[in-house]
Amino acid sequence: MTPADYIKKFDLPLGFEPPLKLSYQDIVAWPLTRNDLKEDMEAVNSSLDTIRKTRGGVWPEEAVTEEFDLLDLAWHEREFRDKDSFAYVVYTDKGEYVGCFYLYPMGHRTQLTEELLEYDIDVSWWVTESFYEKGYYEKLYLALKDWLVKFPTKKIYYSNKELPLITN
Repeated sequence: MTPADYIKKFDLPLGFEPPLKLSYQDIVAWPLTRNDLKEDMEAVNSSLDTIRKTRGGVWPEEAVTEEFDLLDLAWHEREFRDKDSFAYVVYTDKGEYVGCFYLYPMGHRTQLTEELLEYDIDVSWWVTESFYEKGYYEKLYLALKDWLVKFPTKKIYYSNKELPLITN
């Protein structure tokens, strides 16, 4: 067997509770749930090309249906509850839907290689096309870099296809 055959489980301390809120400048994030269905479905479907260009990966292959998105959000909710992965929804402080970010164990989203074994967490995110044009893709990246110090991880892997050219 090779590393590609595995998913590296999170190594979380006993009793660890993931943060329930991210606040950074004018954005706020909290766990993604079925309550976000309407806004999430609209955001994904209006931003398919932007998501594929920036986040990469196999999702979304096509526009999401209400039934598919409901099941997807319920799955994210269950994984968050069980601490298998963590999905968050991002809004502006004025209530505008910005996008989502995901914290996965290594090997879940990105196939493990010898070089990636040293990483503890796989971080990806997307923003809607309109918020991408307003610079929120970079802003969310900076927010994640700042906020992820709350997670007990040693090394973070940002798996998006397009990483912002930000050095801080």
